[in-house]
Amino acid sequence: MSNTAILAKPSLIFTGYQKLVLGILAFLQFTIILDFMIISPLGAMMMPTLNITPQQFGWAVSSYAFSAGVSGFLAAGFADRFDRKRLLLFFYCGFMLGTLLCALAANYHMLLMARIVTGLFGGVIGSIVLAIATDLFPLEMRGRVMGIISTAFAASQVLGLPAGLFFANHWDWHAPFFAILAVAVPAGLVILTFMKPVADHLALNEERNPLVHLMHTISERRYWLAFVLIMLMPTGGYMLMPFGTAYIVNNIGLTFEVLPMIYLITGICTIFVGPLVGKASDRFGKFPTFCFGSAVTLVMVPVWTNLGHVPLAWVIVVNVVLFAGIFSRIIPSQALISAIPDPSRRGSFNAISASLQQLAGGVSAAIAGLVIVQLPSGALQHFNWLGIIVIAIAMVSVVLMYFVQKQIRQPSPAA
Repeated sequence: MSNTAILAKPSLIFTGYQKLVLGILAFLQFTIILDFMIISPLGAMMMPTLNITPQQFGWAVSSYAFSAGVSGFLAAGFADRFDRKRLLLFFYCGFMLGTLLCALAANYHMLLMARIVTGLFGGVIGSIVLAIATDLFPLEMRGRVMGIISTAFAASQVLGLPAGLFFANHWDWHAPFFAILAVAVPAGLVILTFMKPVADHLALNEERNPLVHLMHTISERRYWLAFVLIMLMPTGGYMLMPFGTAYIVNNIGLTFEVLPMIYLITGICTIFVGPLVGKASDRFGKFPTFCFGSAVTLVMVPVWTNLGHVPLAWVIVVNVVLFAGIFSRIIPSQALISAIPDPSRRGSFNAISASLQQLAGGVSAAIAGLVIVQLPSGALQHFNWLGIIVIAIAMVSVVLMYFVQKQIRQPSPAA
């Protein structure tokens, strides 16, 4: 019996193997997200150490996204021609190579090259994870599935970011990348040993030419609206997060030593929020949950980007509520968009989506670097301008999501 037949049970109760797969995918995402996120809180340390400007740091962040965008398009034509497990392992090995180069970087140019290599491989992994989750779980369960996988983001805050900042404080900014490798290697061995092949889609794919497969996916009009929405979704994170630590230290006036506490408490809260949002998406509807998260985001973004000298407790509260709103948008949107592509084009669709998402994120980070001006005191000027841009894009996203969810074919009771 195929893996899909085993996993797609009408009971909608997670089986033992489903739990194992979710655990593997979530832990995998933990290492990928941590590698991407760790550079942001290290910004306040890396900029003076490497003697680089906010604009250069913005390029260091966006270089990952740009290279991931390119590799996503290159991989899209082949994404549905191989066992997804093998594809996952190939790109994960490349990701670990890029992380090693980051750990060994001695100057800005070496760091930039290392982030490009990491993005070439790491940026595609998220699309493979989504394709595997979509192959193995029915739409009625995907809210919970995305909620569990998204806890990797929270876990990276609870465990990864505080630990990374601890290593950076006691050694230097290279140490967190060595720590990521220490957990990434075992994760790869777990995937190799325990995950079953995911290859049922190979029987459905009749397009042997990768270029033809890619072009057919891109030219499918039904996918275009989802692609536009996918490009808009990450703009807020790419604009605000890279400068978050510098904003907290230089604008709000808190010390670098309190940053682990902020990320720790926010991450703990988000670990509980993610699965709850996933359950709410399956129970109350994915689009209503997305609208709720958007409303919270529209309120909290201007609050966050206009904070003055406030106590630590208030910064933590604002950060927690803001991330709750963000997760209430990400989880239901991923579940909804996962129902758009046909099974034979899921890999290609997700690879193109990841590429567009990364490219849009790279542009967003680069724009943020151009908007932000660092004063001689270290304070970031025009940070609130980024909040205005994020709010406008969030409002457009709600409108587009309304039309995207109208395209989804509702599953039958026997699905």
